[in-house]
Amino acid sequence: MTALHKENYGPNAMESHNLINSTAKAHEDPSPSDACIVSDMELTLVSPTSETNDNDNGRLPDVVVEAKLPGDDVPEQIQETYFSIAIQVFIPFLIAGFGMVFAGLVLDRIQHWPVFEKVTELVILIPALLGLKGNLEMTLASRLSTQANLGHMDTPKQQLSMIIGNLTLIQCQAIVVGFLGSVVAVVMGAIKSNDVELDHAYLLCASSLVTVSIASLVLGLITAGVIVLSRLCHINPDNVATPIAASLGDITSLALLSWVATLLYKSIGTHDWLAPLIIAAYILAIPLWIWIAKRNLQTRDVLYNGWTPVVGAMLISSMGGLILDFMVSRFEGIAVFQPVINGVGGNLVAVQASRISTALHKQSVLGVLSAVGNEDEDTVIFISPVAAFWGKGTHARTTRVLMAMVLPGHLIFIYTIDYMKSGDTQLSSLFVIVYLCAATMQVATLLYVAYIMIHWMWKRKIDPDNSAIPYLTSMGDLLGISLLAIAFQFLYLVGDHEIPDPGEG
Repeated sequence: MTALHKENYGPNAMESHNLINSTAKAHEDPSPSDACIVSDMELTLVSPTSETNDNDNGRLPDVVVEAKLPGDDVPEQIQETYFSIAIQVFIPFLIAGFGMVFAGLVLDRIQHWPVFEKVTELVILIPALLGLKGNLEMTLASRLSTQANLGHMDTPKQQLSMIIGNLTLIQCQAIVVGFLGSVVAVVMGAIKSNDVELDHAYLLCASSLVTVSIASLVLGLITAGVIVLSRLCHINPDNVATPIAASLGDITSLALLSWVATLLYKSIGTHDWLAPLIIAAYILAIPLWIWIAKRNLQTRDVLYNGWTPVVGAMLISSMGGLILDFMVSRFEGIAVFQPVINGVGGNLVAVQASRISTALHKQSVLGVLSAVGNEDEDTVIFISPVAAFWGKGTHARTTRVLMAMVLPGHLIFIYTIDYMKSGDTQLSSLFVIVYLCAATMQVATLLYVAYIMIHWMWKRKIDPDNSAIPYLTSMGDLLGISLLAIAFQFLYLVGDHEIPDPGEG
């Protein structure tokens, strides 16, 4: 075959052939990531120009080979301005925020229901369940947004494969994490009260499984639809998908949890078999979801390697639940603000995490960082707060846009809460200032940590689309409820009498 190339295509063709051989030789023993790149490389024969044909002296033209890597055909994104980022993020952010406001009002109401007063472990479970939108739905949004921006969801066949595979994956993860979350809540409740009631443990576990399963299915479908629609409307899905994924997450989870828990609480003593039957049915369904997700190439890797972030995040959120359970007994008014402060921080940092992950996927292969000016790669990971917030790069610009939304967003949300509660909660000037300080500190910390965490994961070949958002949102939950608790305690100590005294809840 080589001789044929020499004879028919002339010396220039031989040079091209040698170039191809040398390239192939360089990849004789590739790394796993290199092997993937080589196997996906596209070789294209480019026709010579007419000018070449006129001067070839009867000789066949040289063969020109173009090598195209998988990401080369992705259209270059238009440079986003402050205004374009702000308008695309702020509208979904407001929608999500009002969803969290209603979730806070629901939580403020249901905390007095008999099932929540008798089964206090449900309060410990709430942050873990609400955090699942970060562990699962927002991670799904980040993963699908990256694939959409890389051009892997442009045909109906690609969209169907991506959506079905990811929905089965998060269904499997939701059941496992929901079960583990209920177990952790039971253990924490037992440590607190030195007692475990079996009926209450069954109720907690069954309520958690039904809630996470239904909520994950509904929110997963909505998230996938938003991403497909964003591509059709030429909107960057990284800016809108994660807030929309969270917009109905809190209210859906709280409504389902309160409804299912109340039904199961009423069945105690008459239908004691109901809760164990629900638990058994969901556990037996896990192998089916695993089998479906394993057959899909898009989700197989996440099925094997994506458990550490969601389980770790669930444990972090459960610690926040223990703080919430303690503080609710001291300050009744704290419950209504918990979903708002946690949700705003989680939504904004999820947008930043999704955008950084997509940028890294476009720039290089997993494990390789592009250091500007050949600097040491550690300087790309560990940057100063000044560079993170006031630098000239794209991510610093996004950080400033997101930080600018914190104060107006929270002001809108907390005064909406005050209006919806018909004056039950009086918002003093001191409360507003202290609350906004806590919220600003939470978001600033999360955005700074997000940059470092995502680049650190990328350097160690951990896909941040699958791992970063669960940790960041659960950290946001823990940080948010902790700062909120400190704010309420501070206001009580300085004598802000609009905050309920300890024991009034």
